[in-house]
Amino acid sequence: MSRGFKDKLGEGGYGSVYKGKLRSGYVAAIKILGKPKSNGQEFINEVATIGRIHHVNVVRLIGFCATRSKRALVYEFMPNGSLEKYLFSQEGNISLSCKQMYDISIGVARGIEYLHQGCDMQILHFDIKPHNILLDENFNPKVSDFGLAKLYSTDNSMVSLTAARGTMGYMAPELFYKNIGRVSYKADVYSYGMLLMEMAGRRRNLNAFADHTSQIYFPSWIYDQFKEGKEIEMGEATDEEREMVRKMVITALWCIQMSPSIRPSMNKVVEMLEGNVEALEMPPKPFLTPQEMPVEDQ
Repeated sequence: MSRGFKDKLGEGGYGSVYKGKLRSGYVAAIKILGKPKSNGQEFINEVATIGRIHHVNVVRLIGFCATRSKRALVYEFMPNGSLEKYLFSQEGNISLSCKQMYDISIGVARGIEYLHQGCDMQILHFDIKPHNILLDENFNPKVSDFGLAKLYSTDNSMVSLTAARGTMGYMAPELFYKNIGRVSYKADVYSYGMLLMEMAGRRRNLNAFADHTSQIYFPSWIYDQFKEGKEIEMGEATDEEREMVRKMVITALWCIQMSPSIRPSMNKVVEMLEGNVEALEMPPKPFLTPQEMPVEDQ
């Protein structure tokens, strides 16, 4: 399929991805898994999870190969790659319009909402981040990479995990601090909030090299800006674009609340993004870690 692994698309902690062509002429992405960790559990997760779902905002698994220790997953090909390169690219030539970014944020929210509520099983992704959002030829987003995902029956609202899973900077605090609350689908809501904040600001949330110390942790800084009635600096933006960004920021601030119970569900997130900006209230200020929380709020 891949003509001897000629055309490499990228690589991650799991192995490498190559471009391939099926006999039907359909272009595919072939993910070759490196040395299987925990006897191929991530591979089994991915096949078990993604094999049962069909949604316009979730990447489609076409098939898989498993021969002795060699394992591969065959996906639909996403010509525009991952969202990460459009958010943090050093090259000025690849950028998305404000409207495209807003539409992508709604598409991703719909994909995660489907995982949480649209299947016969609840699927928690545990690794929502820009790298795992892929874009098709029309820049429609698709949630990908289910190596860390877990399946739960829909009547089980709480989740038992033996170890924290995910990517630093996007992981919900309850995965580290047991006293914050039990782990549930709200962990994905938190990760989505961090992703949404990066999409709205087009910069990483945590920037240790920022000129202003106040901007080191972007969500905190932007919360203060909004509280004082200031807007994000957007250059020559239209009122409609400012409104889109404002909705994204306020929704993100709700999603990254320290307490899982305050975070909205993903269908509420879609409602907030599609609704009227005037209807959105500012949430309490999000904190980076429990140590920062005011004593009376403990």
